[in-house]
Amino acid sequence: MTEPSSAVAAAIDAELRLLDPAARASADLLGTMLHPEFREIGTSGRVWDRDTIIAVLTATGAPPPSPPTVSRMRGERLAPDLVHLTYDTESGGRRSHRSSLWRLTGSGWLLYFHQGTPFIDDPVA
Repeated sequence: MTEPSSAVAAAIDAELRLLDPAARASADLLGTMLHPEFREIGTSGRVWDRDTIIAVLTATGAPPPSPPTVSRMRGERLAPDLVHLTYDTESGGRRSHRSSLWRLTGSGWLLYFHQGTPFIDDPVA
């Protein structure tokens, strides 16, 4: 396997930071990592925008997230300013396929889009 490009490596590093419970609890940090036009399609099927996801993740009394187990992360640079990451997570017995688009801006790499899709192991699928 070849080493990822510096753009892919930067996106992977940023994605892993976003999965850290400490980062997810900080509105300031989330604000510096999410693109102003950020959208997410969550594992529930709900569509989230930047302001709403920051508010939900950092709400007083919100249960602290547990760090997920991440596997099979890989990335591809689609354009000079766009990286696509895919990976799987497991947390609390729930498994999801994940897909993220990172855009290069004047502020650095920002998460532009994310989608999570629940899955179960199915040897027939």
